[in-house]
Amino acid sequence: MIKHLAVASLLLSASCLDIGPAVAADPGITDTEILIGDVEPLTGPPALLGVAASIGHKIAIAEANAAGGINGRKIKYVLEDDGYVTARTIQGVKKVIDVDKVFAMIGISGSGQSIAVMPVLEKSGIPTVIDVAPVKFLWEPPRKNVFVVGQSYEEGIIHLVNFLADKNPGKKWGLITQDDDYGITVRDGFDSVVKAKKLNVVYSGNYKKGQQDFSSDMLQLKDSGAEVFLAGGIIAENIAMMKELEKLSIKPVTGIFWPGRIEPVLKLMGPAGDGIYAVDYVEPFAGAAGKAFLEKAKPLVSEAEFKGINRYTMTGYAAAKVLIAAIERCGKQPTWACTIAELEKTKNVETGVMAPISFGPGVRFSNQKLQIMQADAATLSFKPVE
Repeated sequence: MIKHLAVASLLLSASCLDIGPAVAADPGITDTEILIGDVEPLTGPPALLGVAASIGHKIAIAEANAAGGINGRKIKYVLEDDGYVTARTIQGVKKVIDVDKVFAMIGISGSGQSIAVMPVLEKSGIPTVIDVAPVKFLWEPPRKNVFVVGQSYEEGIIHLVNFLADKNPGKKWGLITQDDDYGITVRDGFDSVVKAKKLNVVYSGNYKKGQQDFSSDMLQLKDSGAEVFLAGGIIAENIAMMKELEKLSIKPVTGIFWPGRIEPVLKLMGPAGDGIYAVDYVEPFAGAAGKAFLEKAKPLVSEAEFKGINRYTMTGYAAAKVLIAAIERCGKQPTWACTIAELEKTKNVETGVMAPISFGPGVRFSNQKLQIMQADAATLSFKPVE
């Protein structure tokens, strides 16, 4: 009798071990749904970026749900607004992880915000794909559960400045950057080309985050005699700079970075923005790939959301496609561990909006191919020149 009880006890213990993983399953997944979380600036000037990125996520999710979801489970998108305020980013990420209990994270606000929230993401262990602000701190050193789609700010600036330097040999240069992590990164990329090509920099300035009046800065740029200008603003700042240069009746060869490579910026710049150069790793809407993406997106979002599409919609779409594909490869019972392992195995994934995306063992950065574009104010578009 005792022997039979012992066997029964062992069988009961084994059965408890068998159901253990189901009871302690990773959060954010039910029989019918998988929750994916995001925190973006949905209000204030940076909303042009955050809203667009969230629309990209929604397009990929709508596309997947229309095809049956992830192995039969529909994807639910949980989105929080941080207003581009770092404290709210941290609060928002903690909420969607701890309260909403999402299965994975995507997107995540700006560069400073992503850097600040990294300890929260690492501690949680949640699978995360960042697509809004690719800065090296996010993948150097590589973090087990965090993957970044895009290209580094430094490499983007280096590519742009090299192009402009080769196109304008012997010219005088001017630069202005924001006084934060973003500005430091832009300046670092610029300085590396200055050193390598021995560029003649006659003006170098900084501006305060949120600055609106650039009359003094642009007057100094004019007085310096700068013939090539790297405008290191984001959105409103670049618009204000170009309008000031127009008032001063000067038009240096100007390069801007991809955060400002959006059509509303060209519209607000008007003729002052015609001919400016930009660097990016997503396709322009004026090209065949861009037009195909817009056709795909139109039936999947509302009319208002369709009007809010810009280059950040493409980055969001690509990252969401990669994340969804990784979860799907885990089969009927996806886990965080499996999703992270499958993200690591991502190899040459085509999204239609940028070069193929790949990660790898210890590689958490997709290192996207760059291209140079030039603004056409008449059509409010950017067209590739390289």
